[in-house]
Amino acid sequence: MRILLVEDDRLLGDGVQAGLTGSGFTVDWVRDGDAALAALAAESFAAVLLDLGLPKRDGLSVLSSLRSAGNPVPVLVLTARDQVSDKIRGLDLGADDYVIKPFDLDELAARLRALVRRSQGRADACLRYGELVLDPAGRTVKLKGEPVILTGKEFDLLRMLLDAAGRVLTRRVLEEQLYAWGEAVESNALEVHIHHLRRKLGSELIRTVRGVGYLVDEAPR
Repeated sequence: MRILLVEDDRLLGDGVQAGLTGSGFTVDWVRDGDAALAALAAESFAAVLLDLGLPKRDGLSVLSSLRSAGNPVPVLVLTARDQVSDKIRGLDLGADDYVIKPFDLDELAARLRALVRRSQGRADACLRYGELVLDPAGRTVKLKGEPVILTGKEFDLLRMLLDAAGRVLTRRVLEEQLYAWGEAVESNALEVHIHHLRRKLGSELIRTVRGVGYLVDEAPR
């Protein structure tokens, strides 16, 4: 799950990026409002963590511009401002949730998962596909009740494909969501992950759509 972190405090940003990466998120980090809008115009993110006290353009201005442009990406505001009026203004401008600094990283990760789940119209925290169950919070997968051991990238790739069941995801989309800026990517890395998932979960689960990408068929009824 690819997240955009918008935070100008280097110490806090380092901690949030490391903590969320450890929880299975792919985190790209920018440090001012203009850079945030440029990143959001150019690429897709599952959610945004947005500080309010930013240089160049403050967080509320970023939020207002984002919503005026019709971008529905879930936004969780990180702020030291605990005035009710600030919260009301942010929510009215289109924020989906608020977290007051200092905050617990585990709670932050849980709030992000909940935001993304709601944006996808899902009530169940787990993804279920036939006899396959994926738990995003615990980062576990079970097939027919038995645990399946996946690497971090295999888990994230499977979650993306299950989230998009019935739709083809292109190689570009998958790689953009799996890897953060500056992260080295081998030319055949995606194919290797797909191969390993098929070996562990069955060759029929993930279909190759030649010249386009990969697909998990709509979930069985």
